[in-house]
Amino acid sequence: MFHSVRSLNSLGKMAALVRRIITTAKAPAAIGPYSQAVVVDRTVFVSGQLGMDPANGQLVAGGVQAQTRQALVNLGEILKAAGCGYGNVFSTNFPARAAYQVAALPRGGLVEIEAVAVLGPLNDTS
Repeated sequence: MFHSVRSLNSLGKMAALVRRIITTAKAPAAIGPYSQAVVVDRTVFVSGQLGMDPANGQLVAGGVQAQTRQALVNLGEILKAAGCGYGNVFSTNFPARAAYQVAALPRGGLVEIEAVAVLGPLNDTS
């Protein structure tokens, strides 16, 4: 079911939302043109995390379990930098998601771009 939500100011116009970039040295730096996380209004969008040690930027040794553990630690540090934690992550009524197949894209595509859009004007803060 689709619900339309609008926040109107006193002039009856759509109110601007605030966007804040989240960065912490306690998680690996982004290795591409993206942020570790972005907060829009009250929603935190965390970029996918790998099992990398933030101190040296290398994948941790120990296979899939060790890398999964480190990825969760990295995610937790970013959530903490945003002012929340794992308790703020959806556990029911899951949000939309994107999933990729790294080996190949549908129909032989060479690029995949993901976006999350928010209706209404945005104001950036630092």
